[in-house]
Amino acid sequence: SERRLIRLFSQDDVAVRQDPTLTSRYDLCPTRPARGDAVRGSMVNANKPEYLSAEGLEKLKAELDELTNVKRPEVAQRIHDAKEYGDVTENAEYEDAKNEQAFVEGRIQSLTAIIKNAVIIDEKHSRTHVQIGSTVTIQGEAGKEKYTIVGAAEAAPDEGRISNESPVGRALLGKKKGEDVTVSVPAGDSTYTIVSIR
Repeated sequence: SERRLIRLFSQDDVAVRQDPTLTSRYDLCPTRPARGDAVRGSMVNANKPEYLSAEGLEKLKAELDELTNVKRPEVAQRIHDAKEYGDVTENAEYEDAKNEQAFVEGRIQSLTAIIKNAVIIDEKHSRTHVQIGSTVTIQGEAGKEKYTIVGAAEAAPDEGRISNESPVGRALLGKKKGEDVTVSVPAGDSTYTIVSIR
């Protein structure tokens, strides 16, 4: 099976190298990076189209609203309260609150850029060749697997939604039923046959 060695944080770089459905290690947990990691917001290309379903766009808007109007004030209050304890240099609560603030602000930046550049996926996409929004069944050595091709912001490999930028996503785009595709990743090449497109 393609979906293998998906582990959290300490092993996420290994997972990306060995799972061709992933675009980056942020696909493992797109909303919360490990402590000390760069915030995902800094990795968003400000002018890059972000392909989203209408439902996905609404979810991101709701998340942005929650972060901006609820989480941001909560974290600011935590930082204020932590300062009341005195010296912040050895204050674990203050340090944790600052880390949380960095994540929240980075995620707000990321979501703002994604929503600004959102391109809604056409639900009436072609069934003759693979496009973003297509659900594709492929046959490989390990058997049949089914994936829906989505934009990076909605990718969730463990739920069968893979990014159009992932090795598998890129290999499938534009292909037709019955065609063979070869996916190349550092772990090796794999060949699949497209069984169905819907």
